[in-house]
Amino acid sequence: MEAMKRIGGSNYKPGGVEKHTDSILGWASTLWSLSYYSSPIILCYLYRKGYICSSKLVPASQIVGTALVCLLGVACLRGWGRWRNSEYVQFISILEETKKNHSSENKRRLRSYDFDFSYWPPDFSWTEVSSPKQTKAGVSLLKPEPRLRGAADGILHSVRTLPCHVVSFLITHSFGRRMLYPGSVGLLQKAMRNMLQQGQARLVEEFDGQRNKLVACDGNEIDTMFVDRRRDGGRKGQTLVICCEGNAGFYEVGCMNTPLEGGYSVLGWNHPGFGGSTGVPFPQNEANAMDAVIQFAIHKLGFQLNDIVVYAWSIGGFTATWAAMSYPEIQSLVLDASFDDLLPLALKVMPDSWRPLVQYTVRQYMNLNNAEQLLKYPGPILLIRRTKDEIITTSGPEDIMSNRGNDLLLKLLQFRYPKIMTEDSLRVVRQWLGASSYMEEASLFSSYEVDDDWCVSVLQSYQADRDVQFPWTVGEDMTLEGRRQLALFLARKYMHNFDSTHCTPLPASEFPPPWRLQTDAP
Repeated sequence: MEAMKRIGGSNYKPGGVEKHTDSILGWASTLWSLSYYSSPIILCYLYRKGYICSSKLVPASQIVGTALVCLLGVACLRGWGRWRNSEYVQFISILEETKKNHSSENKRRLRSYDFDFSYWPPDFSWTEVSSPKQTKAGVSLLKPEPRLRGAADGILHSVRTLPCHVVSFLITHSFGRRMLYPGSVGLLQKAMRNMLQQGQARLVEEFDGQRNKLVACDGNEIDTMFVDRRRDGGRKGQTLVICCEGNAGFYEVGCMNTPLEGGYSVLGWNHPGFGGSTGVPFPQNEANAMDAVIQFAIHKLGFQLNDIVVYAWSIGGFTATWAAMSYPEIQSLVLDASFDDLLPLALKVMPDSWRPLVQYTVRQYMNLNNAEQLLKYPGPILLIRRTKDEIITTSGPEDIMSNRGNDLLLKLLQFRYPKIMTEDSLRVVRQWLGASSYMEEASLFSSYEVDDDWCVSVLQSYQADRDVQFPWTVGEDMTLEGRRQLALFLARKYMHNFDSTHCTPLPASEFPPPWRLQTDAP
């Protein structure tokens, strides 16, 4: 077990033997991580120098064996030092008692310690509830449509593309997945350990955060943190915001802080392979984890689906849109600095000659199809676009029109209001998306004489006459000017601009509730 630390009160003080042996094992773990990630380069170098032969490998294996025996002795010394520490023995007794009796009092005592999360007893398992979405194979995902081919043609095509498939698999399971989710790299997590421990301690001490372990249907253990504001008596505290982090984000230091500052109850969780969560962050595992989080919020925390807001930053938009698609009864969805599809962003960073390989790899293994999932959610949506975003643009932060958040908005509007979003309306909305300042936006709205009251009345009248799901046919018999007004009005309601770069923390003041068309008069 890794070193135990106390959260709150006096910090745990290891004895001299434990302190030094723990330091040795920590350095050994870091060296192993460095060797693992640089192994292709090291192996190539050794091969070129002629070191990979029996005459050189035998002495090397003896050295490695001796080092492993020494490390085993150091680990035994550390264990001996811990058992001589009364505070550590007390922690072990609390841990064992909690495993036997999972009472709230034992869990409260255990939460006073920060230790290797793999030893934390599970607080919730997918087997505790009966959900048609969950099976051992995992929850359902939208799959890309297969190309129809004849039997003979299909076999020939499979043989011809087999090398591409093999290379794609190797890329995805080696550096590809780690490039897409750098937070899953152990070396980065080691570098951030102190920061993550401080962030977790802050959530526990200042916000009375409750750490829980969830077991998803694929067996992965998901590390979560819950802050309950319901007893504060405020209206926002009755709403639970489930946060989905970015590709190098952790709930300890991530987007949880935005709804916390806003006074909401908040449930954060770490991607599979991040922090205390186990597994690998492939789309199927991500969706399985998200489903376990929602089931936990409903069945253990006591929230209804219409009390839940799903909030995502960056790549977290995939799990957030999956949740909205799979649980359309949720209150609303907020996507901050997210994109419509991973493929254009992947093509941006890879050589043009790799285009077919990249397309196949993304669609087969990393199909983060946010827009496709988003269109299946009928509820209120807010898209937050970073005007200086340098990550989800396909050309650069100075070209705001290459921000893939624009494509997310346009696809959403075209699906929900197809009669309004004609070619002329698309041109006008693109003008608004390309505005470089608030003054330019206001000038555009003024030039098209956008009347908010009129737009609301038109939409309310349509909604009152028909109780229909999206897409709506409103605007079918409308003038060109009317469609333009409605298109700009809807664009501004669905998207909010935040003048910042991709990784700037979002202030609570920039986290408004998504727009909802009221059935009464405005």
